[in-house]
Amino acid sequence: MNEKDLIVFNATDNLVEDAKYIIQSTQKSAYQAANVFLLQRNWLLGYRIAVEELKDTRKENYGLEIIKKLSKSLKESYGEGLGKTNLYSYYTFYKLYPNIFQALRGKSLLSWTHYRILIQVKDDNARKWYEEEALREAWNYRTLQRNISSQYYYRILSSQVKKPVEQEIKEITNERQDPLGYIKNPVIAEFLGLKNNPKYSESTLESGIINNIQKFLLELGKGYAFVARQQHIHTEKADYFIDLVFYNYLLKCFVLVDLKTGKITHQDIGQMDMYVRMYDELRKSDDDNPTLGIVLCTDTDEDIAKYSMLNGNQRLFASKYKLYLPSEEDLKKEIEDQKMIFELQKEKKRAFNK
Repeated sequence: MNEKDLIVFNATDNLVEDAKYIIQSTQKSAYQAANVFLLQRNWLLGYRIAVEELKDTRKENYGLEIIKKLSKSLKESYGEGLGKTNLYSYYTFYKLYPNIFQALRGKSLLSWTHYRILIQVKDDNARKWYEEEALREAWNYRTLQRNISSQYYYRILSSQVKKPVEQEIKEITNERQDPLGYIKNPVIAEFLGLKNNPKYSESTLESGIINNIQKFLLELGKGYAFVARQQHIHTEKADYFIDLVFYNYLLKCFVLVDLKTGKITHQDIGQMDMYVRMYDELRKSDDDNPTLGIVLCTDTDEDIAKYSMLNGNQRLFASKYKLYLPSEEDLKKEIEDQKMIFELQKEKKRAFNK
């Protein structure tokens, strides 16, 4: 380690603030170092795939064949983070940024999540502009995604009076940053081999409901095996966490459960449909039945449980799935019971503290 890599620290009269500075500075430096190595790993994997592709350019879609075979081998050792979609992103990253690590000294780099968003921009000029603005304005990846989705670059180009457009974006992106938010980045956690902490995204009530539903399904005695909790999956644009994942060995299908704390919307159902589609593509074997999704809603006025399934499998649901699944009313009752327990515990705590 070079001396220049060490944190510069001078003690003040405020112990607490000094301690916070030390913790946050060292954590941020560790994150930045991990990010550089993550970018390097992804770029090198993309480079290696490109080298392999050059061995036989006569075959159509040869690059995709390479990625498919490589993904199958790597997932066995390193998990879903090295699936086909990610490997293709690394390959695209190398193609679009072949010289990103040249003369790295003094050069700032965005996070991998930023670059994963940038490589979706087909216009080279627009991509370069978004990259430079993200570096200059310190946009987090959500801000970058929002500004790309709102066509910020093209609106600036086409607007004769640019100030109002720039001011609008500044007001939208002037959001409060979590000083330790980068540590919670699931992409970095996955790269370092760390598991996501579900407490980041669960309140006491939500955790209680999920615990109860998990126990309820396992105790049904109808073939449920627990697979994962707060399972991280990501698309090209965002990261998602599925609250509960089961495999039912009697139905021979995955069962996904997601909890929503507001009124259920078409977007919630659409999101679950996306989870179902991804599981069918990435996890389902040829002899497995289609994946099933359950969306739970804990709105104050009305608790709801809805099943979500794609590809016109309603007949399969009616004839077979219903034999092994709890009814929507049963799931709704479990939510209501847990909410009642939660309220009673709150009342007991308030009475004890008086």
